[in-house]
Amino acid sequence: MVTLSVNQNKLQKRLRRQAGEAIADFNMIEEGDKVMVCLSGGKDSYTMLDILLYLQKVAPIHFDIVAVNMDQKQPGFPEHVLPAYLESIGVPYHIVEKDTYSVVKEKIPEGKTTCSLCSRLRRGTLYTFADEIGATKMALGHHRDDILETFFLNMFYGGTLKAMPPKLRADDGRNVVIRPLAYCNEADIEAYSTLKEFPIIPCNLCGSQENLQRQVVKEMLQDWERKSPGRTEIMFRALQNVVPSQLADRNLFDFASLKIDEQATPRFLNVMNL
Repeated sequence: MVTLSVNQNKLQKRLRRQAGEAIADFNMIEEGDKVMVCLSGGKDSYTMLDILLYLQKVAPIHFDIVAVNMDQKQPGFPEHVLPAYLESIGVPYHIVEKDTYSVVKEKIPEGKTTCSLCSRLRRGTLYTFADEIGATKMALGHHRDDILETFFLNMFYGGTLKAMPPKLRADDGRNVVIRPLAYCNEADIEAYSTLKEFPIIPCNLCGSQENLQRQVVKEMLQDWERKSPGRTEIMFRALQNVVPSQLADRNLFDFASLKIDEQATPRFLNVMNL
């Protein structure tokens, strides 16, 4: 058994605590759930699986975990890595084979970013598979930084105020997506992944694209955090403290009906009568 240093132990405890808090706050996992943990082979999904396996042991409820990886048929993808790892830790798993790589390369012109189409194809396949195996929850490895980046991407490029919710019901109503790492920051996950020596599989399809809008936003947020430590946490907290009356969405707040209240107490006293 590996002995952790004080800092390593604190890191592990922090990630476990934050994931546990997110799961409790949003009621992500319930008694009898079958949680399909989506593994990409990256640091985030490995960390999520590791933490969920720990929480499964200590939680006061029973839930099952099944790991699922989608083999998108990228050239050079090391197909043996994930099965070998999952077998070594005794986790039941499925490998879903779907050649989305060819579809993306065919549809997206050379030099254009592929993430949007790739993620849509992958998500649709995983939704369908979750339904097939009777999974009640589908766990994705997005963390706090991913959620904030998505918020700014939607605001800057999409004209909407939305991010990735920690818990989401799919449009068809048949899938509930959970993000147990919603309170965890990427730096901690990266450090934990290095500590645990997870067998990381790089993404050949999109990982090296330099013109991603998400990368621009990521660098902006990292720069803000360097200049003002703690800003990322404050911004994430803002997503949990929305005040519709102070924005401008007429669907969320009835601005049209606002009128003065004739019965309200006057703001100022009549000083002449004092």
